[in-house]
Amino acid sequence: MRTSTPPAASTVEFSSYSQAFGHRTVLTDVDLTVPAGELLVILGPSGCGKSTLLRSAAGLGAPTSGNVLLDGEAVTGGDERTAFAFQEPRLLPWRTLEKNTEIGLPRGTAKDAARTEVARLLNLVGLTGRGGLRPREVSGGMAQRVSLARALARRPGVLLLDEPFGALDALTRLQMQDLLLTIHQEQPTTVLLVTHDVDEAVHIADRIVVLGPASGTADAPATVVRDIRLDEPRPRDRGSAGLAHVRADLLSALGIDTGARGSRTRAEGPAHVS
Repeated sequence: MRTSTPPAASTVEFSSYSQAFGHRTVLTDVDLTVPAGELLVILGPSGCGKSTLLRSAAGLGAPTSGNVLLDGEAVTGGDERTAFAFQEPRLLPWRTLEKNTEIGLPRGTAKDAARTEVARLLNLVGLTGRGGLRPREVSGGMAQRVSLARALARRPGVLLLDEPFGALDALTRLQMQDLLLTIHQEQPTTVLLVTHDVDEAVHIADRIVVLGPASGTADAPATVVRDIRLDEPRPRDRGSAGLAHVRADLLSALGIDTGARGSRTRAEGPAHVS
């Protein structure tokens, strides 16, 4: 029977990792270790291979060379220690929020245990009492909360989030960032999150890696060009001057002229990379 015992967070390791599609090498010489329980954010321009890294961590694509390891073991096939959540919630429209969440539970979970676990997860994501609704009856933010609950239902050692808040309006996006931090505190797991939003990365990450051209030319394969650990305690002030230098460093690594932007006030808009 499935219980609410906290899962063991897994360590993820990319060792001499490279990935090519046909004759095009997308990622090269990636050496990256994500310790158990860390919330890692991956930044980089579109098409640089951020989502490819997540897929490899889930065992959904073998590297062209090198290794991907979870807790020291090679990842093969769809690894059950991982769970995915995407930019779109991908809920089944004919099922209730409860039933959509239940999909994430392991096969064979007893009915009573399933009911208890689904209720716990919906409470965790702030949807207590909403489980009987269907996707068409809720907002995009609420639907994405269900997507997170469904992923967490697997009790994953690694949670893989591919721009999970990218399709949401600005206010809902900020709320979801704070929700993710709450979830991570209450149900610790290793998190790899892809985003284009520098401000989002600075607000939520324990550590940020930036992918960029390995040789400095725009058409070169990507690798890790910056690796920054954030020691700022949580909850973080989104307008903190103490994080301005981190923000400026990230923008510079992404090839953006920072100028005075590194010290931008919270009243100005978020910084994205395309």
